[in-house]
Amino acid sequence: MKIEGIKGCYEKTGRMFYFARMCSKIRLRAQGRLPDAYHAMLGNGFDGRTCRYLRVQYDDVKKQVLAGASDEAVLEWCQNNGRRLTDEEILIYNSFMSKRGWRDDETRSYIPELIREYGVTDNGQLVTDFDVIEMDEGRWHPEMWSDAWL
Repeated sequence: MKIEGIKGCYEKTGRMFYFARMCSKIRLRAQGRLPDAYHAMLGNGFDGRTCRYLRVQYDDVKKQVLAGASDEAVLEWCQNNGRRLTDEEILIYNSFMSKRGWRDDETRSYIPELIREYGVTDNGQLVTDFDVIEMDEGRWHPEMWSDAWL
């Protein structure tokens, strides 16, 4: 579903995929513009993984975002209050996040279920969580993953 103001999975903050999306969901929820279907995953799923990887609490990140900090300032806060990521740790994070669902425990059941749940066209090219999310929200194209790594 299209949601005005939500950022894509591949959008980067400080070279990290997804962080901008997490922040945008926090802002949209506070404005009453985030659809109910998204509420259960706030602080869970990829949001939770992102916070755990940075070693910060989601509620603390939420406070920073709602205080008006930019995505970049929130990420800097995370790295000052959790841990600062090396280039290799960012590579590992981006690789995991962008490939989740491809050749892993989600491949056979979760990804097909997600495709059905979202009602998107399964043309055989949607193989990751990011692919399905981007297709559902109207941003997906077959090369977006490679464009994001440039």
